[in-house]
Order: sequence, then structure tokens, then C-alpha cells
Amino acid sequence: MKKSYSYVGISFIVLIFGIWAVPKIVDKFGKSDLIEIGPVPSFELTDQDNKKISDKDYLGKVYVVEFFFSTCPTICPVMNKNMLLLQKEYYGKPDFGIASVTINPEYDTPKVLKEHAEQLGVKHYNWHFLTGDRDYIFNLAQGFKMYAGVNPKAAGGFEHSGVFALVDKEGNIRCRKDQYGNPILYYDGLEDSGVKAIKEDIKKLLEE
Repeated sequence: MKKSYSYVGISFIVLIFGIWAVPKIVDKFGKSDLIEIGPVPSFELTDQDNKKISDKDYLGKVYVVEFFFSTCPTICPVMNKNMLLLQKEYYGKPDFGIASVTINPEYDTPKVLKEHAEQLGVKHYNWHFLTGDRDYIFNLAQGFKMYAGVNPKAAGGFEHSGVFALVDKEGNIRCRKDQYGNPILYYDGLEDSGVKAIKEDIKKLLEE
């Protein structure tokens, strides 16, 4: 009777563990709770190594997109610093990447961007600094619904959004919800809270 009781007890424990474990496995390999905003605008630009890079090159990778320019004296240095934190967090991940798109391509040639990347300490092989035709890039920013424009009165002569876009492995822009259940759309690239949030959500997408 004692043996029978032990067997039933063990079976019960195994059953309960199995029921608990199945959702965990499903969660790990299923979709996370991040909202899908829509597909990333298609693009093809030239990186700091003078190579053509398109949105197709990022398929299979979780990546972060920003618009910046190398001579920006205001928010870009802060955004660069925070991107370096993301690089450090996911340096060993081949399925992670960054796309930094200049809004001043007349100055930010591949050579200039390569020097800029070296000065920053960029080491991740999937971090591309991208340049091309200015109108094309401004239209691309509009496709992301992120602001970029010329403003002679602004410091550096340009204005742009200080936010990061997060893209999943299938090329979809994703984000979390705010406290009211609304999608935040983009992540604050200037505040610690935004960097913390995007770090957490990159991890979620890498596990999908």
C-alpha cells in the first residue's frame, strides 16, 4: 500500500510539473506581448564600409533604428552613448543589430561615418552607419513616422527625433504598451527609462 501511495504521489507531482512547464515552453518560443505596429519601410543605403545595406540584410535579426548626424552638438551624443549600452548588452548576439541613419549625408560620407564609429568605440559587426541621398533619407524617416529635417536656426543645422525604433526578426516595428494600454510606438533614446525598456524588449524579441 505504501509503494502504491508513493507511486501515485510521484505521478501527481510529474503531472503538475508538466502542466506548469508547458506554458513556459510555449511562452519562450511563441510571440511576446509586444505590439506589432507594421512593417519597416524598405530601404537600401551605404554603410561605413562602403557596402550596400538594405532592410533585407536585417531579416532574422532584432535591430534598433535611429536617425542622427555625426556633427550634432545636442541630442546625438546622448543617443550614441545609449546605443553603446545596447551594444554592450547584446555584443555576443549575432541576431542583434543597429541601424544609425545620418540625416546629413552630404557631410557624413562612408569615410566620415567610419571614423565616427571608430571614435565611438563601435565593435558590433551588425551596427551599420548608413548614408545616401538626403531626400531619400528624409522620406525614409517619414516612413518610420520619425521626424528629420533641415533647420538653419537649430544647433548643427538639422532637427530629428530623439527616439529609437525597435524591429523584430521578421521586419516588423514592435513596441510595448504604456500604463494605459496604448502602444508607445518608439523608445526614448535620451532617458534611462527608455533605454531600460528597450533593453528588456530586445530580449523578448530575441527569444521569439
